[in-house]
Amino acid sequence: MKSLRFFYLFLRVFFIVYAMNESLTVEAFTGTYGINYGRLADNIPSPDEVVTLLRAAKIKNVRIYDADHSVLKAFSNTGLELVIGVPNGNLRDMNASEDHALSWVKENVLSFFPDTHIRGIAVGNEVLGGGDQELWGVLLGAVKNVYKALDKFHLTDLIQVSTAHSQAVFANSYPPSSCIFNQNIVQYMKPLLEFFSQIHSPYCLNAYPFLDYMGNPENIDINYALFQKTPGIYDEQAKLHYDNMLDAQIDAAYAALENSGFKKMEVIVTETGWASRGDESEAAATTANARTFNYNLRKRLAKKKGTPLRPKNVVKAYVFAVFNENQKPGPTSERNFGLFKADGSISYDIGFKGLKSSATSSILSWKKIRGQDWSASYSLVLTACATVLLLFLRT
Repeated sequence: MKSLRFFYLFLRVFFIVYAMNESLTVEAFTGTYGINYGRLADNIPSPDEVVTLLRAAKIKNVRIYDADHSVLKAFSNTGLELVIGVPNGNLRDMNASEDHALSWVKENVLSFFPDTHIRGIAVGNEVLGGGDQELWGVLLGAVKNVYKALDKFHLTDLIQVSTAHSQAVFANSYPPSSCIFNQNIVQYMKPLLEFFSQIHSPYCLNAYPFLDYMGNPENIDINYALFQKTPGIYDEQAKLHYDNMLDAQIDAAYAALENSGFKKMEVIVTETGWASRGDESEAAATTANARTFNYNLRKRLAKKKGTPLRPKNVVKAYVFAVFNENQKPGPTSERNFGLFKADGSISYDIGFKGLKSSATSSILSWKKIRGQDWSASYSLVLTACATVLLLFLRT
């Protein structure tokens, strides 16, 4: 009987210490660099291969645009930090019914968490300012119902709720300090920001220097868009100098937030990138420009610096995207934002290795990595349990 009681105590200590260890490592975004894993393609590697690819590249923060179960299973016990998405097509149902949101969270979060490190839920993507204006009015209700569902399962301290905005929500974004939200979306944006302020969620911005340059190549220095040496711009009102466009885009968002009364809200870049191929009218979409932008973006983020307006807020960004996606609609550029080609090889060299370089070594290194994760996660647990065992043996 005494040995049985000891065994139960041993197990309790094991799980308590494990839970403490897990809670200490919870973060919505680790470091400064992440990537979007879009899957609008019929020729890209499997989710298991994508995990191998991302781990080899040491990219820990990943966003997907849905909650595909094959992806959630593949990411289980990998240590990758995942933001899943509620597609725009689901927002009406999510807004109309708390029970629908509860069921969605049960099916797509509870069924996989915590083995799959789900760190955030993006409710819709680029809704405000988008073409379906009916969705503008249901976004906040959908966000609140997802948050309520997480709250019922005591997950709001572990999983962040957000939504990403395009630059279509802004007016007068040049110079950055003059930026405000468009009047037609203010009635929807203001209550959304109030709720995010209450739950400590960031403002998520999809910012593409590529698109801004393409829209005005006569008046924008391409070096400014590519993080290259350039005179940059000077914001007379704010008395600030900008040497790259992405910083200016981020600070425009900060200015719009401050002008709306949300000076303390953090801005995170949830999409940015540069196309490596385009139509004849998309002359800037070249492999050389894409490599330059993405290589310099990595260097910029590695410095862990803020922007001229918010020097203490370290810039965090998710690059778009893992793969070229052959089923994306629109101009050719839309199908050529990937750091990797559909076969898993690199689109261009910015320091990552593709799947095709050495399949055998990739598999072996992946097994080694997973083994390291296991030992790192449980070292504290085993130490504590061994201590308990020794104490009992002495009595």
